[in-house]
Amino acid sequence: MRRTFGVGALTMFAFLVSASLAAAAAKAVAVAAAAPVSTVDYTKAIVIGCSLLVAGLAMALGTIGTGLGMGSGLSSAVNAVGRNPEAQGKVLITMMVGLAMIESLAIYALVIALVVLYANPLLKYIGLS
Repeated sequence: MRRTFGVGALTMFAFLVSASLAAAAAKAVAVAAAAPVSTVDYTKAIVIGCSLLVAGLAMALGTIGTGLGMGSGLSSAVNAVGRNPEAQGKVLITMMVGLAMIESLAIYALVIALVVLYANPLLKYIGLS
């Protein structure tokens, strides 16, 4: 499963990079072929589009990682209780603390995604905000 995920992520990254390079090359050819009467600045649209992509990837990777971590932790806790039922209380407390720590990572990913979407620091640097 890790190999499939890695190959899929690498393929998606390669597709995005090649598509952006192809679009830049096509724009450069179009600009060189015909002198434009007026130029349009797409900087804000590009920054907002990249921000949407980054926010989506942050939430996707953050929740996939926490989901896998929680599933693994819960599976180990169930196995531990199945082998030693007398230690159920200690295992339950330790599992709850671990799950809370893992869940905080998903909340951090959400905070980062919301900051990128609504308080985008890149717009201030390029002078559009």
